[in-house]
Amino acid sequence: MTFSIRRLPSLTARWHSTLLHSLLSSQRRCYSKTISYDSKLHLPTDPQEWTKVFKGSTRINHRISLRNPTTAAAIADAFVPEGSRDKVIIEAYPGPGQLTRALLDLPKERIKKIILLENWESYIDWLKPLKEADPRVEIVEMDPFLWDTYSHVSELGMLDGVQKMEWNKGVHPQLQFISHLPSTVHSEQLLSQFLRYMPDGNWLFAYGRVPLSLILSEHLYRRVVAAVTGTARCKLSIVAEATASCTPTLDFAATQPYDQHFYPLPSLRRMAIDMKKDVRAIGRPYRTMTVVPLEDQLIGKGQMDAWDFCLRRLFVKKSTQLKEVINLLAPNARVLITAVTNPNLPESEQLDVSKRIKDMDARDWSILLKAFYEWPFRPLDLTIHDNYASSLRSL
Repeated sequence: MTFSIRRLPSLTARWHSTLLHSLLSSQRRCYSKTISYDSKLHLPTDPQEWTKVFKGSTRINHRISLRNPTTAAAIADAFVPEGSRDKVIIEAYPGPGQLTRALLDLPKERIKKIILLENWESYIDWLKPLKEADPRVEIVEMDPFLWDTYSHVSELGMLDGVQKMEWNKGVHPQLQFISHLPSTVHSEQLLSQFLRYMPDGNWLFAYGRVPLSLILSEHLYRRVVAAVTGTARCKLSIVAEATASCTPTLDFAATQPYDQHFYPLPSLRRMAIDMKKDVRAIGRPYRTMTVVPLEDQLIGKGQMDAWDFCLRRLFVKKSTQLKEVINLLAPNARVLITAVTNPNLPESEQLDVSKRIKDMDARDWSILLKAFYEWPFRPLDLTIHDNYASSLRSL
């Protein structure tokens, strides 16, 4: 099949531009020191050996990978627990494959196939022996950030035999996506894209409610699950609340402290300096999260662009009451207040317009978006123009 991909210019244009620059400027490959394939079947056990083996890979230091085999085994068992059968797993950013090895060590009936998406040669060299040793392993040497990668997986027939399920028939029992998310802003953009594909059943969700099992930064996790009263509450939090159940897979303590479980290993001095300046610095906590698409999506099919438009327009005034800023959506948008406060509606379909933007939960947004989508004079152009930010200064 060919994946139906929604293009979201506001999210992807800058992202793909950055990616292209990165790809063009990183022609120099990162090679590990010469080691026989036999020895590469097993990763080094000494943490310091990782630094020696992957010396020269500083350009991909943002690629956080599991290093501790005991931790990898615990995460693998949590991601694919007892009772799982014939899983077809797409694993993005496996790195040198510590988690992959742990997945392959699970009882064989749990996993039928693992498709590894990795584009760095220094890591691919450590994945190839797994393919030679276990016929369940497939390797696609392409970047998981690029959507063409997933179409390529399908075109190669790697997902043949995976059943398409109706959305209301439960979580997909076979197909699963597993990934380390790099410690960059692009990880938030990538996760945001995953969530935005759920309402329309695009990407892997064409197969049904496919679960995502992620290893991600604590910073990104908090933004995803932030409650209405949380300081980390953001547009991503609202889209996540409207589309998916996002829960920790293992307790936070299971992957702490960072240097006992992950690679790369910065020096303590470097870590202390970077962590003061950057919330995404290497050494900041990483953890696990399971994302399962909701059966009842609050975002209707074909309405993601409208949600994105309204969230971006209003969240710039997140500390202001909705009734004071609703005209940011369009001239005369105040008529929507009448629509969402209509006393003839059931109480569950009415909206308190005195709420501040940041205090609105996903259900509140769904009420507002329903009125917006039904408004005959709503804007047809749902892009945010360059002069929008400057116009806000006059409010």
